[in-house]
Amino acid sequence: MSPNGSDLPHRPNGGGGTPMSRRPMRRKLPQVLTAGLIVATATGCSPNWEDFPRLGMPTPVTEEAPRILSLWQGSWAAALAVGVLVWGLILWSVIFHRRSRTKVEVPPQTRYNMPIEALYTVVPLIIVSVLFYFTARDESKLLALSDKPAHTVNVVGYQWSWGFNYLEDVDGNPATGDAAAQKTLNAIPDKYTNDFPKGAEGVYDAGVPGDRNPQTGNPGPTLWLPKGEKVRFILTSRDVIHSFWVVPFLFKQDVIPGHTNVFEVTPNKEGTFLGKCAELCGVDHSRMLFNVKVVSPERYQQHLKELAEKGQTGFIPSGIAQSDPARNAEKNQL
Repeated sequence: MSPNGSDLPHRPNGGGGTPMSRRPMRRKLPQVLTAGLIVATATGCSPNWEDFPRLGMPTPVTEEAPRILSLWQGSWAAALAVGVLVWGLILWSVIFHRRSRTKVEVPPQTRYNMPIEALYTVVPLIIVSVLFYFTARDESKLLALSDKPAHTVNVVGYQWSWGFNYLEDVDGNPATGDAAAQKTLNAIPDKYTNDFPKGAEGVYDAGVPGDRNPQTGNPGPTLWLPKGEKVRFILTSRDVIHSFWVVPFLFKQDVIPGHTNVFEVTPNKEGTFLGKCAELCGVDHSRMLFNVKVVSPERYQQHLKELAEKGQTGFIPSGIAQSDPARNAEKNQL
């Protein structure tokens, strides 16, 4: 080795600082960002660009579902705006505020800046408040009940399938039935039984996990609904907590023993759609599937008569036994 160390390897730039030049990194940065953008967009591509504005939501099939879709899209827009701002600030700091090769002193520090601290406290509160307002507004609309719905269906959840009590005056004679007096429906509070149609002798369909839809072959029983007519769903459980979810309704609600949940929708598209239990309810939760078949009002009435001809008249038990005070305790529930 030479006394002055001239035979030792030297850094390419011949001076202090980092061993590697940052120029190659600057040239590669746009390539890395472009590749990341391509990967991010390619993995989320849909085969049909018309589906992209729904941001993963299925096509709505009820008059109420577009309200839910609009709330979903608005939430994504707010999240994207915040994300773009944060990503932009991060990239701006990375590119323009990197440590210099020649200047090693600590840059000026910003501490106890009240305007900045107030800004990053107030802005999140505003964002949350706006999201809360639109959520509360839409929730009140979605859970609002009409005075007299055209149809009422009692959805009964039980391990491990679903039953459907159609509270309908099938024979058209108001004097032949009284659904409110049926003991099998005694889990439903009086405030809902008062809206039952007169003469509703009713028909039912009790499903088992092995049922199949005859048209599609999809597992589970099939709930029939009329297109263009408002349907009230009364949700009751005979054992544990379930959750009634019709995927293209963009809406689901829990089915709770001892507590009755109610909502209304108006189907506006014919077809057969998938439904499932969205609450982990036990070992065979994955088998709690069902189908929803939306047909014309005439075909719906024909289906009710077909159930009556099969002997499926009356109703299946709607839920667990309750005393009258317990059943009617929630007087102010929507």
